[in-house]
Amino acid sequence: MSVTRFHSASNEKPLDLFWFIPVSGDGSYLGTDKGHRPAEFSYLKQIAQAADRLGFKGVLIPTGKSCDDPFITAAALAAHTERLLFLPALRPGVASPTYVARQAAALDRISNGRYLVNVVTGGNPTELAGDGIFLPHDERYAHTAEFLTIYSRLLRGEKVDFEGKYLKVKGARLDFPPVQQPSPPIWFGGSSDAAIEVAAEHVDTYLTWGEPLDDVRLKLDAVRKRAKAFGRTVKFGLRIHLIVRDTDEEAWAAADKLIRHLPDEAVDAAQKKFAAESDSIGQKRMSALHGSGRRDNLIIAPNLWAGIGLVRGGAGTALVGDADTVATRLREYQALGIETIIASGYPHLEEAYQTAELLFPKLGIQTGSGIRHTTAPGEFGVSGTGIRVSAS
Repeated sequence: MSVTRFHSASNEKPLDLFWFIPVSGDGSYLGTDKGHRPAEFSYLKQIAQAADRLGFKGVLIPTGKSCDDPFITAAALAAHTERLLFLPALRPGVASPTYVARQAAALDRISNGRYLVNVVTGGNPTELAGDGIFLPHDERYAHTAEFLTIYSRLLRGEKVDFEGKYLKVKGARLDFPPVQQPSPPIWFGGSSDAAIEVAAEHVDTYLTWGEPLDDVRLKLDAVRKRAKAFGRTVKFGLRIHLIVRDTDEEAWAAADKLIRHLPDEAVDAAQKKFAAESDSIGQKRMSALHGSGRRDNLIIAPNLWAGIGLVRGGAGTALVGDADTVATRLREYQALGIETIIASGYPHLEEAYQTAELLFPKLGIQTGSGIRHTTAPGEFGVSGTGIRVSAS
């Protein structure tokens, strides 16, 4: 397997940066169809190939009723990329663990070992009911724990007999194993005590959304403490949006532009929906950051902006600033134990380039394919004095 390696330009440890495949659509503005880009495969392929070429380590592909299927999308994109890791989201309640394990092993083989999985238990009972899932909050996580017990053992090559409260299998096994050994890594997020219990016992990397540093520190410490009780250690990742520009002023202008056409009615509708339908502790934490829709309360920590969460469920914060500033903020999360950043930006194609070209050098991340060529003095060349000259 060929994997992009990140090398820090300083003595600091490298950060891995993933990008995002918007299988529910994309656009230049939030809360409006102005500039909307549908989730057409040709466009998603552009984003994946850009991320692959630019040097992002992988991509997250979300799940939900408003998302095109992440597993099928990942399998299709794997054929058009070379190094990129794929982190499709998996909702445990919609299929049996043996069936999903077969899908996982197939995707790992198709991609030559580039498959990861992000387990999303789900926090919207109304949406979950449409998928035939009617368990209350904590029981959904108990079901997830049983699911992961079976799924993980199968991918490790075991023959599985299991009988729990929610799931039962007898003589389950995989005839076609994955490429990665002992098994493809499991990623997972959730802020409730029930979610932390699952993370501590079953997952490899725990994901948190972008909250102020003290809040993230407390959450990661809780996961560490519980994992230690199981005799385990867990890695950590941060899911956040990035708005990076040459100057702080340009970055904040870009943030303001993103919600320029966002009507108050859209904010009110989104916040009422989150409050009425979601039992997710993480979503409640996100909504509380901006006072459930207050536009005058969006800068919640240094360079941490909650404007995206006005209408977007789930990860709703962005780091905003010039490249040096954003790099500094990311290093602060890294100091808490974060090793991987799963980032995104609107629109995702252009923002992949903005992030890679401006931020990667500050983090010591190698960019591009490594191919270099000469160019004549002019638009993209330099004169013999080392000063860029313009074409006539």
